[in-house]
Amino acid sequence: MSMDSGLTIYQQLGESDGLRSIIETFYGNVVREPLLAPLFPEDMGPVMEKQQQFLTQFFGGPPLFSEQHGHPMMRARHMRFPVTNERADAWLACMNASLQENGVEDELREFVIARLKGPAYHFVNTP
Repeated sequence: MSMDSGLTIYQQLGESDGLRSIIETFYGNVVREPLLAPLFPEDMGPVMEKQQQFLTQFFGGPPLFSEQHGHPMMRARHMRFPVTNERADAWLACMNASLQENGVEDELREFVIARLKGPAYHFVNTP
């Protein structure tokens, strides 16, 4: 997969199936990350489904998250979790590794990570 300015990021990542694979790999990485694993429930199914819906919408696909849950308001939805800069870094590292493991070429991977940095650090709510 490589950058193609004629396609949405969602399309470049392989649409629903490609994004699903990235998300499954990502949460496999998250459960092994000591800074992140304690923040997540044992049953990752619902978390993965919401992530699929959000990232689909965030990367230019159908507005699945908004249709199911209303406005994303992601900072408010994450306020109950102690999100630190270190946890944001770890989250981005897990996503970066997932993109690499799924064969996303460097240019697209770097663009995706750059796009996710804003939200990741916007969720920081704990020193």
